[in-house]
Amino acid sequence: MLLAAGRVVLGTAIMIAPERVSGRWLGEENAAHPVVADLARGLAARDIALGVAALATLGDPVAGGRVQAGCAAADSVDVIATLMAREHLPRMGVAGTAIVAGACAAAGFYFAHVIAHS
Repeated sequence: MLLAAGRVVLGTAIMIAPERVSGRWLGEENAAHPVVADLARGLAARDIALGVAALATLGDPVAGGRVQAGCAAADSVDVIATLMAREHLPRMGVAGTAIVAGACAAAGFYFAHVIAHS
């Protein structure tokens, strides 16, 4: 439940202040580019929708497991995309994203399994 709620909170924060939040991941110079705010808001909407879906399906062993797996897949792609772009991103942003999104992906796949087999 905390993972899903955290996703909604992060998405909301990015929606409100995309440059400030994405600056830690992408670097201040990259985050200041106008198109980055638009792209960040798209990712924010994705996270809000996934978090709301995860919260709504926690008690459903079929849908809940699938939604958790979808969240984990999205987090996995975030890690892969960040690592692919690492030469153009700040080291701390890459490390932070890899650690946090990687941990969320692992937890999401674990929770997907637990929910599906409960």
